[in-house]
Amino acid sequence: MKSYLFAFLALVLTTGTLSAQSRYMTRTGTITFFSHTPIEDIEATNNQVSSILDAGSGDMVFAVLMKSFQFEKALMQEHFNEKYVESDKFPKAQFKGSLTNLDAIDFGKPGTYPAQVTGKLTIHGVTQDVETEGTIVVTEGGVQAQAKFPITLADYDISIPAVVRDNIAKVVDITVEMNYDAMNP
Repeated sequence: MKSYLFAFLALVLTTGTLSAQSRYMTRTGTITFFSHTPIEDIEATNNQVSSILDAGSGDMVFAVLMKSFQFEKALMQEHFNEKYVESDKFPKAQFKGSLTNLDAIDFGKPGTYPAQVTGKLTIHGVTQDVETEGTIVVTEGGVQAQAKFPITLADYDISIPAVVRDNIAKVVDITVEMNYDAMNP
């Protein structure tokens, strides 16, 4: 499955979606989702997120293997993969988008910059437009990116069985944290 993920990223690079300017990559990005209800909080973290950021064009892609999300309870992880996101049928989620305020971010100068991102998020075989704000931190050694945004499970055709409907929020928070390294030309 990992080879499929890297083939996807290689395809993006070779089809011209990302320009040949300064590019940054990570294979160890983190995405966390959090569901809060009065009955129960549910959190899962995936530390195997692959992403490429093109500083020249502002284009960015993310690829996430759904089975790599880790839960506190094994039963939650099993239900997530088998009943909700159907990881065998829909093994990955992906995001293709861009920084819409690229002119406000100086990738050549260390600092913290507000970022505006738009793109298409695909989960459970459904693609939706996403727009959010985040932060880009340029350091001497690379680039860090952070963002947090909500998604509505029903928008991605994720059904929650009636028996646990009160345990899982209809809207979950997604937190993205990437530590990119410069790619060699």
